[in-house]
Amino acid sequence: MTTAGQRTASTPEDAGTFRQRLLDGLASAIVDNGYRSTTVADIVGRARTSRRTFYEHFEDKERCFVALLAEKNAEMIREIVASVDPAAPWENQVRQAVEAWIVASESEPAITVSWIRDVPSLGVAARQLQRDSMAAFVTMIETLCDTDEWRSAGVGPVPRQLILLLIGGLRELIATTVEDGGRVSDITEIAMRASIALLDPRR
Repeated sequence: MTTAGQRTASTPEDAGTFRQRLLDGLASAIVDNGYRSTTVADIVGRARTSRRTFYEHFEDKERCFVALLAEKNAEMIREIVASVDPAAPWENQVRQAVEAWIVASESEPAITVSWIRDVPSLGVAARQLQRDSMAAFVTMIETLCDTDEWRSAGVGPVPRQLILLLIGGLRELIATTVEDGGRVSDITEIAMRASIALLDPRR
């Protein structure tokens, strides 16, 4: 017989539930301890499950981290896209996207900073996550900027190089703000003005 803290997945539905609990456990541990100080024991303790269950789902802590960040990035992209009104003036669309980006980042600042600071020093799986996530964000911005509203204003489509500069700048600004003890929402105006200036070829 197993206890509540030692249950293992037995059905596809159970597997999904336990996997999500492990991801949530890692997220909670990162908030309290940071990724580097977090152990598998920390994760399973917060997930109220066993090490056996952890290794049924993830090869190691890094793979769990990659899965968590992939989930968070996909969620952020959905939130940003949903926040933008494609019929609004393009500058308003930039504001909507930047505000949604910042709200998502501010909701889980420890995860945001860990994604930016910890991933580059990890292994092959994490480096592939970096490339896949950057490609997803680039595609998102390319799509948002390639509409009738943007083209009629003379500012779309936007070159990929500019999009990469925009993403890198926003990520670094957000990470530095959190590390310095600031609120991510405080950078909304400067992030919005910088984004508009970068995206508008007429400036």
